[in-house]
Amino acid sequence: MENSETVHAAAARANINFRRIDDETVGVTLDESVSPFDLLDVINVFAAAMDIKPLEASSMAEIDPETGGQGIPSSLKRTSAMLHHPVFNTHHSETEMLRYIHHLQAKDLSLVHAMIPLGSCTMKLNSTSSMIPVTMNGFSNVHPFAPLEQVQGYSTALKELEKDLCIITGFPACSLQPNSGAAGEYAGLSVIRAYHRSRGNENRDICLIPVSAHGTNPASAVMAGFKVVAIKSLPDGSLDLVDLREKAQKHKDNLAACMITYPSTFGVFEEGVTEACKIVHENGGQVYIDGANLNAQVGLTNPATCGGDVCHLNLHKTFAIPHGGGGPGMGPICVAEHLAPFLPTHPVIPTGGSDAIQAVSAAPYGSASILLISWAYIKMLGGDGLSHSSSVALLSANYIASRLKGHYTLKYKNTRGLVAHELLIDLAEFDKSAGLKVMDFAKRLQDYGFHPPTCSWPIPTAMLIEPTESETLEELDRFCEAMIQIREEVQEVVEGKQPKDDNVLKNAPHPIRLLTEEWNRCVMWNFGRMICPYLWFLVHTPAKKRYIH
Repeated sequence: MENSETVHAAAARANINFRRIDDETVGVTLDESVSPFDLLDVINVFAAAMDIKPLEASSMAEIDPETGGQGIPSSLKRTSAMLHHPVFNTHHSETEMLRYIHHLQAKDLSLVHAMIPLGSCTMKLNSTSSMIPVTMNGFSNVHPFAPLEQVQGYSTALKELEKDLCIITGFPACSLQPNSGAAGEYAGLSVIRAYHRSRGNENRDICLIPVSAHGTNPASAVMAGFKVVAIKSLPDGSLDLVDLREKAQKHKDNLAACMITYPSTFGVFEEGVTEACKIVHENGGQVYIDGANLNAQVGLTNPATCGGDVCHLNLHKTFAIPHGGGGPGMGPICVAEHLAPFLPTHPVIPTGGSDAIQAVSAAPYGSASILLISWAYIKMLGGDGLSHSSSVALLSANYIASRLKGHYTLKYKNTRGLVAHELLIDLAEFDKSAGLKVMDFAKRLQDYGFHPPTCSWPIPTAMLIEPTESETLEELDRFCEAMIQIREEVQEVVEGKQPKDDNVLKNAPHPIRLLTEEWNRCVMWNFGRMICPYLWFLVHTPAKKRYIH
């Protein structure tokens, strides 16, 4: 054959893609899904390229006695027992397997049971309608390196998503490549570093990070090659602009960036965010706006309006990709015009700007299939719907703050007494008065059918509560009633009615099997008190008692 292009042309006619390497080399990758007939198709691509007779399926009938047709030499075959755990040998019918799977599922608490108020996680509804594209074969089974002419519909959706994200953030350019929020932070900071180097400022390696910033910021800055300098917060949780100005001026010759989370992880909008950005710019730095809490901004303000130069977006939070337990996630970045040339490229499918940094993900568009969830979410809600979602998220958090007032201490609020889309309640007082810690409250909430909020972060004695816009007023009230009831239980410990080391919080959670066990705890047994009245909703138990006539 003349060159590799002949092979690629023959492969295209057979609806097969080989990897393009150079004029003399093609790449072929096989996995466990490849059948002998798939191998025959691959072989016949080369036969067609060489203009020779293709092999027939009958030619595959001969079995190598050494491998037994499995392709594995006897010396490499496993001889020990496998799958010997009872779980692999107990369920012999589809009915049994179905019940076993649902038995495992019932051990978990998810959004089908109750709200998951994890602060800074935005555990909102992942609608069925927005999830549908992921199940479509034309999207879910496309190789990330597929030729662009074969994925024009996919490309159109991704370009529309990029455009929508630019409108939402106020920036003119976007990269969908980063595969997580932390990867977005790293990519954004790497773009800033490349920008400074292009201007001959390789010495700029200082990154200012407020203590109220998102938790991954310092690690991302170090990975991007920066030295971290912490910025203080004021007693009300807001950014200390005096400290920021002093340190920005101190490091003005080497200042590269400042990372600001807006709203902050303290649950308040930084009222001085515009001034903070101005201070950083005046001293030669760029401003990275962390998009972890963008759910409080969409349609109401944006990182560009705040004065930032780059931001990332957690699509698995703000834009409804389901997440938890380590993934999946997407953290695209949007940048100002002067940073656009440095957006990341990719060695196989070119992306990014004219002076692009290296790829930050193995695939040009990260986990591209789940980008379609955010695309659908944005298209179905539209501009008004997105703005309304942010407004309701803010309203819900402030409603909870109002209902819990007088029962718990709200750690931070703005000058108008309001919080952002999440609130931080400080439980330190109960450690002193009742010997109860954050984890005791978290475990007791499980008895009431709730996943606990984020615990001991961003301060060790607090809970960070984020209800999102997905929850109804009834669900918010149910959560508030549970928290208020727990506060009443705490008061019994404070007053000595329950021992500090043996009470409903210290012993929580109370699984239903306690009904069948001997009660050996100090507090008098009361099923309705120990195991919350909402439990009937979580498991299938008889709904009515027997009436005897």
